[in-house]
Amino acid sequence: MSSDFWAGYLSGAIGIIIGNPLDVVKVRLQASLGGAGPATSTRTLNQFENASSLVRGAAAPILGYGALNALLFVAYNRSLMFMDSSIRDPTNPTGVSLSKIWIAGAAGGVASWTVSSPTELIKCRAQLDTRPGISSWTVAKDILRTRGLTGLYFGGVITCARDAIGYGFYFWSYEYCKRLIASDNDDAHQTALKVLLCGGIAGVATWASVYPLDMVKTRLQAQAIAAAPDRQPLIHSQGNTRLLNSYQIAKEAYNSEGLKAFYRGLGVCSLRAFIVNAVQTKMKWA
Repeated sequence: MSSDFWAGYLSGAIGIIIGNPLDVVKVRLQASLGGAGPATSTRTLNQFENASSLVRGAAAPILGYGALNALLFVAYNRSLMFMDSSIRDPTNPTGVSLSKIWIAGAAGGVASWTVSSPTELIKCRAQLDTRPGISSWTVAKDILRTRGLTGLYFGGVITCARDAIGYGFYFWSYEYCKRLIASDNDDAHQTALKVLLCGGIAGVATWASVYPLDMVKTRLQAQAIAAAPDRQPLIHSQGNTRLLNSYQIAKEAYNSEGLKAFYRGLGVCSLRAFIVNAVQTKMKWA
């Protein structure tokens, strides 16, 4: 494989590892019931059993990153060139309508769903299951044993919707930001810093646009996790054998917690998104 592929893969893997502790906090805040104040945050942080729990669930997205990235950018580039035949370099779509860029990004999100859906399911369950010895591999084996290959795509519809909308806004906001701060007089260092900033802003914009969907996805995919006898379940449906669908989970969350349930952990998620995108962009420019 090319050095560009491995450079991109390495930057992505490092970004995932660095951002994973904040991702664990985000997922556990999304899945928890009750208030989102300091007490809730403290209880969530106290659920880190040991240092290894900070990287729990990272293996699945790291292993799937290369395939996901390839599907995302191939679909994005092809969709953009299909909508505008005058484009020669999709990585620098100067003058292209931002609406076309959003649509191409959404197409990339749909294409990457084939990888993101199972990796998100495995990651989410590994991060929420606080029993000792739980890893991405044990979660994957359990899903395959109990539900078969199709079980890896549980929650796939809402994951696809999240990815389509999210990546649409990612490419749109990145290009919009880049156009706003573009200058002909920038040197290489200034250009790199601007790309870094735009990537971070795009990451935050992405999650802000889909966070309620992601919260519902987290609770949907986290269902049926067996809680350890000495631990309190993280989510309401863990003690319930009836699996709820996305609409039922959203309705239950709104009725019991109001709108705040759909945005719990957004601040942590935004911080993580900016850091991860900064690391990945820095690695690509190094």
